[in-house]
Amino acid sequence: MAGEKQALEIALNQGNGVLRLEPNWVPRSFCIPGKRLKLHPQDYYSYGPHRGGIDERWLASTTKADNGPLTTPFEGLSFIQTGDSHLSLKDALEVGGKEILGGEVMKRFGGWMMYSKFFDNEEPLPHHVHHTDAMAAKVGRVGKPEAYYFPKQLNNHGGYFPYTFFGLHPGTTKDQIKECLAVWDQKDNGILYLSKAMKLQPGTGWDVPPGILHAPGSLLTYEPQRASDVFSMFQNVVWDVYTPRELLSKDIPEAHKNDLDFYIDLLDWEANLDPGFYEHHFMNPRPVRPVAEMHAEGFEEYEVVYKSTYFSAKELTVLPGRKVVVKDEGPYGAIVIQGHGRIGNLEAESPALIRFGQRTKDEFFVTSDAAHHGVTIENLSTSDPLVMLKHFGPRP
Repeated sequence: MAGEKQALEIALNQGNGVLRLEPNWVPRSFCIPGKRLKLHPQDYYSYGPHRGGIDERWLASTTKADNGPLTTPFEGLSFIQTGDSHLSLKDALEVGGKEILGGEVMKRFGGWMMYSKFFDNEEPLPHHVHHTDAMAAKVGRVGKPEAYYFPKQLNNHGGYFPYTFFGLHPGTTKDQIKECLAVWDQKDNGILYLSKAMKLQPGTGWDVPPGILHAPGSLLTYEPQRASDVFSMFQNVVWDVYTPRELLSKDIPEAHKNDLDFYIDLLDWEANLDPGFYEHHFMNPRPVRPVAEMHAEGFEEYEVVYKSTYFSAKELTVLPGRKVVVKDEGPYGAIVIQGHGRIGNLEAESPALIRFGQRTKDEFFVTSDAAHHGVTIENLSTSDPLVMLKHFGPRP
């Protein structure tokens, strides 16, 4: 581990507590890329067509993607740019967790407990559910709450279906859901007839705790979530394309793979049937301070994900030609989605096009000490705002 420790010290010194991360691309066999990730048009099938297209970029991730037996060794893991060294954020935390996350976070959680991603699909996903802690524990995993925010800068078009189905109609019965699962290999199971679609609005978001069925629509989505990749698909046909049954039973104990009652137990029934679902889960951005006061100092910052105890997120805009010092309560990952400037003493820019394997200057991880003392962020453009999204783990 001596080599990893030395590489981390070099990176921490270079960025004065701010680490630069490399792009982290993840394919999905059941998805069609929406091609809004800024990846080169020739590179969306860089893992091979048999793996499916790249429609996700994972951010500040220490979680390995669970993409079946063909998953590559480092798929889903974020790496720190350290000259010629190749150091994953996961390994860096093993040798320097206190230096990166702070003593309180390490004592309470033992590591970085979330990651975020850009999810970019041309079509909607199947209606599916992420396990609660209790159900995930049955397969040796942890539950997966998540949240969505739809950045305007990355949604120049809405894809084929910019609507997300959430939950179930009040009055839906468990027997109706079991019937949908029972006919998986016979016909379209029609589970969306039992749900309601919400039109997705750029610049807003949704909170999606575990146990809630959801079929994400085709906007590019910034998706903070707990460090887990556990799920069960409940919809067998999406836009006339079959969903393999193994995606229903992927994270189900062997003894229960054909037990329809077990699948029902994955669902938070009350939350799925909640007639006030919109009021309880929709998120409009909230300014962290009075807007006029922030403008006078040269920036705007909004909470964009704020209904979960497992993670949160902010959108920070530094106005053209301005320099600000931004303090936060804890460490965070960050991705620049517009403009160019500096974060600490590191260059920051949002690229127009990225080749697979190319290093960029748009993603960072800010350590606990740097966040507490304040990071100087400068917009070097006289016309274009510098905009970044910041994703935080749970507070100790």
